[in-house]
Amino acid sequence: MKKLVTGEGFNPSLPQSFSMEIALVLGLLIVALALFATEKLPVDIVTLLLLVTLVLSGVLTVPEAFSGFSDPIIVVLASIFVIGGAMRETGLLEMIGARLLRVVSAHPARLLPAMMTSVAAISAFMNNTTVTAMFAGPLTGLAKRAGISPSKILMPLAFASILGGTCTLIGTSTNVAVSGYIARHGLAPVGLFEITPIGLVIVAVGLLYMTFFGERLLPDRAAEDAVDDYNIREYLSEIVVLEGSPLAGQNALDSDLSILHFQVLKVIRSGAEFRPDPRDVLRVGDVVIVAGKVENLVKVSRIEGIELHSAVAFAEQDLEPGDTRVAEVLVTPLSKLGGRTLRETDFRHRYGLAVLALYRRGQALHEALGNITLRTGDLLLVQGSQDRLEALQHSLDLAVLEQVREAPGGSRRGWIVLAAFLAAVALSGINLVPLPVAVLCAALVIVLFKCLPMDQIYQSIDFRLLVLIGGMTAFGVAMEKTGAAALLADWTIHLMSPLGAHGVLGGFFILTVILTQPMSNAAAALVVLPVALKAAAQLGLNERTFAIAIMLAASVSLVTPFEPSCVIVYGPGKYRFNDFLKVGGLLTLLLLMVLLVLIPMFWPLV
Repeated sequence: MKKLVTGEGFNPSLPQSFSMEIALVLGLLIVALALFATEKLPVDIVTLLLLVTLVLSGVLTVPEAFSGFSDPIIVVLASIFVIGGAMRETGLLEMIGARLLRVVSAHPARLLPAMMTSVAAISAFMNNTTVTAMFAGPLTGLAKRAGISPSKILMPLAFASILGGTCTLIGTSTNVAVSGYIARHGLAPVGLFEITPIGLVIVAVGLLYMTFFGERLLPDRAAEDAVDDYNIREYLSEIVVLEGSPLAGQNALDSDLSILHFQVLKVIRSGAEFRPDPRDVLRVGDVVIVAGKVENLVKVSRIEGIELHSAVAFAEQDLEPGDTRVAEVLVTPLSKLGGRTLRETDFRHRYGLAVLALYRRGQALHEALGNITLRTGDLLLVQGSQDRLEALQHSLDLAVLEQVREAPGGSRRGWIVLAAFLAAVALSGINLVPLPVAVLCAALVIVLFKCLPMDQIYQSIDFRLLVLIGGMTAFGVAMEKTGAAALLADWTIHLMSPLGAHGVLGGFFILTVILTQPMSNAAAALVVLPVALKAAAQLGLNERTFAIAIMLAASVSLVTPFEPSCVIVYGPGKYRFNDFLKVGGLLTLLLLMVLLVLIPMFWPLV
């Protein structure tokens, strides 16, 4: 066995050569990275294709390929999803969020640190993405009322939710996935509060950085980009030319729409689409696809003979007089709408809302609304009743970007959910009941007391994430079985050993941060983990230290806006890619240095 304590005098031999099985596994990894990055296929489909290929090629047996799905960690994650869904459905999260916002709004100067502290505390026990979505809309409204640009508060919101997830085992799915993997590897699973001390340090560093330094780097988009403000984004919409419309007979490219600063992109006539030229005139029945500002869309809807065409049929009798509302909603990273068109999702019947327009930051859209494939981060301008909009407060699919109504208080069922969750945390925290059993019991209490409707129970579970974690766990088995993990470990040791044990640990930390950009945090951690554990074993170092480092590295990667929590605030905050690279990149580097010092103190390298 190779030994490396200080790194001095260590000169390992060159890594082993490739075999066909290693080449296959590493080739599949590269393909998976590409597919994860391009999002051409859903992550769960990519994961299942990997497993099928590994089984058909003989790399894995059928039991090995699907062993990850029988892991108790899958039960933990599914149960936590149900608990989180019940908290949303009963209004418990709304109540907590509303009360916290009342506290921070009373002291505008303390808004950022108070908000980050509150969000991190909630995120320590809740899904990061859910917490960000819950606060994004209310904070946007609060920032405007306080005369603060939303861009000054939304990125810190996302960072606080991400960093708060490092405080407990159940703070993020990445922690749970890593704990399950190392348990299968023969190590003790991560305790519920084992990482809490170092997690609190991470939150404190992030809070101090954003309050005294990062806040100065945040853009003030309200001042810089007034033309791109919330109410005047360039939305894609459809305008119908009715009988008696003044548009009928006008030149398509020089009509009254031009006066309202609409850009005519396409015309749909008798089911056929075409791009108009200077000779084309508009006719009754034409559907004109335009790009325009929300304020002008409202104006054109009031002109006789012209109407906005919803992507989904919307009957007037569905709305009572005076009950119509227009709101902007965001397609969240947890949404099941991603990858599907509005027509395919049956949007009208599912939500009781009409989609009037669509906005996608940084891209020009030219298709009919109903034919556009939705993506995470898309903004939809919807119309519907107040009740329908308020119902979205409990939705995983869509987040309202303005607070519709402050939650009056928790219901009896909400307190049942909270009691069940706290009991599960307490019993598992003192090791009286195993974590999978504790959270499963809490979920069963929720079901038995009907705190969450049966149809919502399964909708609240993110099966894509469960498939991803189960499948990538099996992929880790393939890397170990074929020797791919050992090969990559050898190369890492060969390159990083001159820097000593801390250098090798830092190398895996940086590799994890890099891989979280094209793929999910949990997937990145499960790819690097078998390699890191193999390297630690070869060097005679503490495997648990490396596992904890990989787990935390995946959770403090704030370099780009690809993290789901960052995706939620990217559009509403009017951020650019470089904003995250500048603000988040420096914070990630700072956390890297802090963790490389602190992790060996809590979990000794040797």
